[in-house]
Amino acid sequence: MKATAKDLRFHSKELLDTVKRGEEVVITFRGKPCAKLVPYSEKKAEAAKNELFGIWQDNDKVQDIDEYVRKLRKGRY
Repeated sequence: MKATAKDLRFHSKELLDTVKRGEEVVITFRGKPCAKLVPYSEKKAEAAKNELFGIWQDNDKVQDIDEYVRKLRKGRY
């Protein structure tokens, strides 16, 4: 289903009901697609938690993401 940014502003409840039924909604702005509303999946959210991606995916130096970020944010003195 397609909807405009104006539809999103004024009919967000109806669009969320559409997504809740399992449909995807593409939001257009000035005739061009700019966003997609998709049903939320707990499984995808759990799988993505604390996973490295991109150039960090194959980095052997980083085993625990949380610990690595704490070290980065720690002061240098």
